[in-house]
Amino acid sequence: MSNLDKNKVAPVDEKFPMGQNLLFAFQHVLAMCAGAVAVPLIVGNAVGLSQSDIVFLINADLFIAGIATIIQALGLGNHIGAKIPMVEGTSFATVNAMVAIAGGYKGDPYTAMATIFASVFIAGLFCFLMAPFFGKLLRFFPKVVTGTVITIIGLSLLPIAARWSAGNDMNSPNFASPKNIFLAIFVMVLILVLTKVLKGIWSSVSILIGIVVGTIVAALTGMADFSSVANAGIINLNIPFKFGFWNFDVSAIISLLLVMLVIMTEATGNLIAIHEMVGKPIDDKNLARGLRTDGFATMMAGIFNTFPHTAFAQNVGLVNLTGIKSRYVVATSGVILFLLGLFPKMGAIVASIPYPVLGGAGFAMFGMVASGGIKTLGKVQFDGTQNGMIVAISLGLSMIPLAVPTFYHNFPDWVNTLFHSGITTGSLAAIILNYFFNELGIVKKENNEPKVNEASV
Repeated sequence: MSNLDKNKVAPVDEKFPMGQNLLFAFQHVLAMCAGAVAVPLIVGNAVGLSQSDIVFLINADLFIAGIATIIQALGLGNHIGAKIPMVEGTSFATVNAMVAIAGGYKGDPYTAMATIFASVFIAGLFCFLMAPFFGKLLRFFPKVVTGTVITIIGLSLLPIAARWSAGNDMNSPNFASPKNIFLAIFVMVLILVLTKVLKGIWSSVSILIGIVVGTIVAALTGMADFSSVANAGIINLNIPFKFGFWNFDVSAIISLLLVMLVIMTEATGNLIAIHEMVGKPIDDKNLARGLRTDGFATMMAGIFNTFPHTAFAQNVGLVNLTGIKSRYVVATSGVILFLLGLFPKMGAIVASIPYPVLGGAGFAMFGMVASGGIKTLGKVQFDGTQNGMIVAISLGLSMIPLAVPTFYHNFPDWVNTLFHSGITTGSLAAIILNYFFNELGIVKKENNEPKVNEASV
């Protein structure tokens, strides 16, 4: 008899014994560690910060990610936190905008950071205030849209797994070297074998075992570098406004407000996806609670020296892959992330996991996101409708930034900001096309048909 049968609780509210809970939680932490350190590394180097300042940024990111994850999983009052198993972290969507802001303050890195963090706080406040209005848009996300968006999220993440498998740094002479690729394949095959052979809890932590074994193999073959662990400090205190008090720049604020709209669109897709995976009904109020968490975390990020936070899609895939749907597991992940932010040596160990190891695991995690979208699309009525066209065009448009990254470079900056993400492009296309095919025509018929939106279900 399962825990659900014994305790009569929903999978999202299930509680595991401490040992299992820690294993599942640590697996989530390892799944998001590469993304968690990537944005601080990119922005810190672009600004021209010292190595010690970049390490501080990484710890600040983990610190806020932990707090945001705990809030999203457990809730804060009645209006913040969707109470779902969703790990929060720094959004990649903000990188280009923040690097561009930094470009206006060359030679003055602290003013650049103060400008970025001021804009981050304003963007977070905007997200927090806009959350209820975004929540009202839930009616524009029937299954044909949500299935398409979830599939797009998974497909958009798969190139990241491929790049990680090759070594991540395309300028490195070892990029796509046979040893990198063989290591990624080894980890992927190991995870597949463990998933098939192991039973119960051990099957659920196959990703964790694969990453740990892969890292050990990498260390034994000289492919892992743990020198940063020795250089990291013992404890890190995240002091507000470490880089100076905010410097407000109108153009910088506008650019991050545009990016925040992109993040909110992607977050809406992830929130709907995770609710569907764990079997928890979603309404406009819970969607607003989830988005408020992003806004609140981003406001804290502006104060505590880091960047906009939102859902990590790779962890959405991990929930689908393992079948562990408990929000308490993810809340424990938040506690671990918080501690990693306080103790740099712990964070340095996690950050030292080689990219090919993460790439091998990424194919499974990210592919499962796409698989979840396909499962949702399997419930959509295609015969006698234009839903096939909605899916086809949306998927096609979402591939443009992946296939041709420079596609929008001759357009105004705001176009690049909005559409450099295939997830945003595909999501907007799915929403607009669903309205065009499944709602606009029905309105013109003045409700002569009994089921207004049957085709989009």
